[in-house]
Amino acid sequence: MRIGIVSETYPPEINGVALTVHSLAAGLAAQGHTVDLIRPQQQQSFQDEPGIVALEVPGASLPRYPGLRFGWPASGKLRERWTRLRPDAIYVATEGPLGWSAIRTAKRLGIPAATGFHTRFDTYADHYGVGFLTPVVRGYLRRFHRRAAATLVPTDALAAELTALGVDTARLLRRAVDTQSFHPRHRSAELREAWGVDGNTPVVLYVGRIAPEKNLDLAVRTFRAIQQQVPKSRYVWVGDGPARAALQAANPDFIFVGMQRGEALARHYASADLFPFPSLSETFGNVILEALAAGLPVIAYEEGAAREHLLHGHNGYRIDAGDEKAFIESAVTLAGNASLIRHMGRAAHASIANLSPDAVIREFETLLRELAQENVHEHHATAAHA
Repeated sequence: MRIGIVSETYPPEINGVALTVHSLAAGLAAQGHTVDLIRPQQQQSFQDEPGIVALEVPGASLPRYPGLRFGWPASGKLRERWTRLRPDAIYVATEGPLGWSAIRTAKRLGIPAATGFHTRFDTYADHYGVGFLTPVVRGYLRRFHRRAAATLVPTDALAAELTALGVDTARLLRRAVDTQSFHPRHRSAELREAWGVDGNTPVVLYVGRIAPEKNLDLAVRTFRAIQQQVPKSRYVWVGDGPARAALQAANPDFIFVGMQRGEALARHYASADLFPFPSLSETFGNVILEALAAGLPVIAYEEGAAREHLLHGHNGYRIDAGDEKAFIESAVTLAGNASLIRHMGRAAHASIANLSPDAVIREFETLLRELAQENVHEHHATAAHA
């Protein structure tokens, strides 16, 4: 098949959506499909896999996120390209201006389209002082996803949320993690030495966008509570974002290492000891799967990946949404017990050892093929009645 993928974030950008979309595109290309990738122009080059043909369109940096971009509407370019090289189906991963023009153009050309629900933009408004826009954002998301034949979500809970939003075309596409790349064997004594800790001192890890919507205040308070019990503990932050400068200035004892990729990221995960994830704004949270695969017990609120993969008291702690006291207490309990960290760490890795990225690609491929076949049948039925 020829499959169009439209995304306003993609490597070399590092975030959950970019990496998820790249994994889907690369997986389809590996299966022999041609992937027609539409994305905004990027300042850095990225060498993609054979079988992925990219068209870069004009874009701009997101306000407060200079490292992330969005694409301007590109209906003309998309219409010309998809008329000349017609995809069997398209997947629109992001809901920005480029995504909107893509879903509209596909509908006009009669190309079946699926969308992805990756980011809860409606929950971000409060974090940036524009909470009054929340209903407007939800209305936009509703209109966007109702234009698609299917909207892909990673959990049953998100499917229910979409239904409540007025979108009744949710289809489940589970997430997976590369358990060979993220593995406890990548633990590095040299890296821990650089952090100033020995083998028994707990290292708390944060991986992700350093931004207000990630509930960073709770992350800091959780570590300070851990530090009261284990004074030599360290907090390592992997990532970047608009809140990094202020956070770093206010907490000079924290270790900020910036963006990490590939083997370096795997070493950072495996060399830490526990992973408190305080965010309440996730549709999923890929970093939870990566932490578990690397052998880190996770403390997270009961939503997204935590709802699906955390077994309370076994591979981490699953906390009722908003219960900050329980979140902090669970992290402190874990950090103060080295044998419990090791026990839960082994359980963490084992709990997702069988998650298969290949199975996710097969499900994605099947879904797109079904959309293409349904579209052909509808076209033939329409022609027969003409």
